[in-house]
Amino acid sequence: MFPPELPPVSNRALYAYRVLGKWLSFFFYGLGTLILVTVIFPPMRLILQPKERFQKYGRRLVSLTMRLFVFFMHTIRILNLETDNRENYRRLSSKIIVANHPSLLDIVMLIALVPNADCIVNIRLNNNVIVRGVVHQLYIFNSLDFDKLLHYCTESLKQGNCLIIFPEGTRTPRSGKIIVKKGAARIALASGNAIVPVNIGGTDKFGLGKKDPWAGFNPCERYIYTVSMGTEINPEKYKSLSMPRAVRALTKEIYDYLFPERINIRKI
Repeated sequence: MFPPELPPVSNRALYAYRVLGKWLSFFFYGLGTLILVTVIFPPMRLILQPKERFQKYGRRLVSLTMRLFVFFMHTIRILNLETDNRENYRRLSSKIIVANHPSLLDIVMLIALVPNADCIVNIRLNNNVIVRGVVHQLYIFNSLDFDKLLHYCTESLKQGNCLIIFPEGTRTPRSGKIIVKKGAARIALASGNAIVPVNIGGTDKFGLGKKDPWAGFNPCERYIYTVSMGTEINPEKYKSLSMPRAVRALTKEIYDYLFPERINIRKI
C-alpha cells in the first residue's frame, strides 16, 4: 500500500483516526462549498455590483473559508500549516504566484494565505457539480485559448489580484520526471507583472498526492505544510532577449527555486 520509501505505520489506531479525520474534513469542505454556492453567493451576486466587486469579496470569503478549513484540520490534529511570515502573503498585490504542487490541498493553503487570490483552474473541475459553482464565478478556466487566457489573467492582475499558477499543470509525481510548462513565464513577460515563487514542503503528503489511495495517510505523522516565499522575479530583466529565449530563461529560474534538485524543463 505504501511507497517503498515510506516507513510502516507506527500507530495503527492513530493512523485510522487520521484517515477518518481526513474524510471528515473533506465532507465539511464539500458541505461548505455547497452552502456558498446555493445560499451565500446568490444574494451576494445580486447585491454586489458590478461583477468585479462581487468577485473581490467572493474571493475574500473563499479565503476565509479556506482558513477555517485549515483551522479545523489543525484542531483535530491531522494538519499543520507553517509559513515564514503570513503578513507577507496578505500584502501581495498584482503578483503571479508560482508554486510546486505536491498534494491535493496546495491550492487550499495558498488561497487561505492570500485573500485576493485568483487562479487558473483545471478544466476537469468543471465536472464537479459542487466545486464548479464557485470556480465559474470567481476563477479562470484553462480551457481558453492562450490569447483569451492571457487577457483574463492580465485584467485580473490589473485589478490587484494575485494569480496562482502551478507550472507543472498537475500534482508533482512521487518519482520520475518533473515537467514545468512555460505558461507562467509567458503571462509574466506579456503582462509585466512580477513572479513570486513559493515552495511547498513539509512532511510526506501520501494520501493527497497524485494517484495515491483515498484511504492513505502519512504512516507516522500528521500532514505538515511548510510554505516558503522566494525572492520576487522581475520579468523586465529578460526584456533584452527574444521572447522564446526570455520564456526559457524565466521558466528555468522558476524551476531552479521550486525544484533545485530535479531539472527537466519541457521545450516548446
